[in-house]
Amino acid sequence: MRVGTPAPEELLKVAVEVVREAADTARRMRADGVSGITTKSTATDVVTAADRAVEREVVAALRDLRPDDTVLGEEYGDSAGSAAAGPQTVRWILDPIDGTVNYLYGLPQYAVSLAAEVGGEVVAGVVRNAVTGDEWTATRGGGAHRAGRRLHGSTESDLGQALVATGFGYDPARRAYQAGVLGELISYVRDIRRFGAASLDLCMAAEGLVDAYYERGLNLWDHAAGGLIATEAGLRVAGLAGVAAGPDLLIAAPPALFGPLHDHLARLGAAGGP
Repeated sequence: MRVGTPAPEELLKVAVEVVREAADTARRMRADGVSGITTKSTATDVVTAADRAVEREVVAALRDLRPDDTVLGEEYGDSAGSAAAGPQTVRWILDPIDGTVNYLYGLPQYAVSLAAEVGGEVVAGVVRNAVTGDEWTATRGGGAHRAGRRLHGSTESDLGQALVATGFGYDPARRAYQAGVLGELISYVRDIRRFGAASLDLCMAAEGLVDAYYERGLNLWDHAAGGLIATEAGLRVAGLAGVAAGPDLLIAAPPALFGPLHDHLARLGAAGGP
């Protein structure tokens, strides 16, 4: 019988250990050549043998280290089925390879992302770029870090001077709608970047490598760890009109930029469309 829930720092230690091994697996499998390619929601939404292998590896490692926990993974779903989460339940939220298209093409922008959720709240998270080894971590209330340095996000306060990252959905109609929103937004910001991995976008925003980030259509595994890292770096992470970040829209920006960016996205209907 479980006596109590471990501290976020303990969960982060587990997450880092597991993710480092998983990232090594993803990198080795890429070096051996991409195999087992199939598609999911559309013909451009790919999944590889490595996505599935990395998820199985992480689930097995977590079961060995913390057998009473559950895992929500992108490829195999929720190991708890429909069981309700209790106040001390630890659920791990995993994206085995975030940026699978980058992985497919050999672009060095794909990551393993793992977060620990306790009673419905994400309390620890790690994102590791499998190619470069760059690693971002955070615990709830304990700050966000990379390579031993605490992160504080961008200090930019003028949206017109902000470098903003974003992403697009796989459905052609949704992508066309999102491009229309971006076409209107781009004249109000410095420039736009599109890297193709939401977890890394959030970490770059946390580090101030981009000033802000927004995207529609993200699943929980896309932003659980990265969203905590951005939040702990001092960014505001939310949807429109006070709604929590989710599939309709996620905006991550320093407080000075969040309001102006939010208002433009609301006016442009960024949470709408297909």
